[in-house]
Amino acid sequence: MAKYNLREKKEKPAIYRMAVKPEVIDEIYEQILKKMIVEKKFRDPKFTAQKLAEEIGTNTRYISAAVSLRFQQNYTELINGYRIREAIAIMTDRRNKGITMGEVAKASGFANRQSFYAAFYRIHGKTPKDYQTHFFAKAAEPKRGKKTKTE
Repeated sequence: MAKYNLREKKEKPAIYRMAVKPEVIDEIYEQILKKMIVEKKFRDPKFTAQKLAEEIGTNTRYISAAVSLRFQQNYTELINGYRIREAIAIMTDRRNKGITMGEVAKASGFANRQSFYAAFYRIHGKTPKDYQTHFFAKAAEPKRGKKTKTE
């Protein structure tokens, strides 16, 4: 069946999420975006929800509520999404064509190659190496419909 051990996500209603004021959730959401997009904290493999909460000055329940309500996912899915996007940027940059997947994993914030492969496969349905190979093969295909200078 599947190449990686992927468990189905269980939906559990969390009552505390509804108890947090929307203004508080919005403020936490903005701070999470700043930490991820501007500061790129996801590159630290040890950047946990607890560390994020400490840096923002809140607790993990509020972090969980903000991530769930504003991003519609859990903290692990959120941070791995940022890491995967970073990995794709690294892997598809021609200057990095010879980089190993272990180096990509480390540079994008994964603790190890195995967790990188599992997260990548979960999101894209293929291994990072397969994704990279397909990307460069597609980029090498001649463009159709464009006229050359000699035509």
